[in-house]
Amino acid sequence: MERRHIYRFLEFLLVGFIMGIAEDLIAIHFATDATITMEVIVVAALVALPFAVFSELIVDWKHIKFVHRGVNNVKSVVKKSHLLTK
Repeated sequence: MERRHIYRFLEFLLVGFIMGIAEDLIAIHFATDATITMEVIVVAALVALPFAVFSELIVDWKHIKFVHRGVNNVKSVVKKSHLLTK
């Protein structure tokens, strides 16, 4: 993975993480009567982090070697399974 891809990955990861925290806090504010404390922000961050990572991997999968190899392996397995069923 080239340096520019790493920077772009981290940039979008950070933006996705911040937006995820913001939307979680907005949902908590409107859906519950809970006050927004540091503990609530930490929980929102813990919930937002995996979603930010996963969404960035989906968007940028062609530039990440291990994900690209995995997708190609799945494609080859699917092609072989279609050939076996015919």
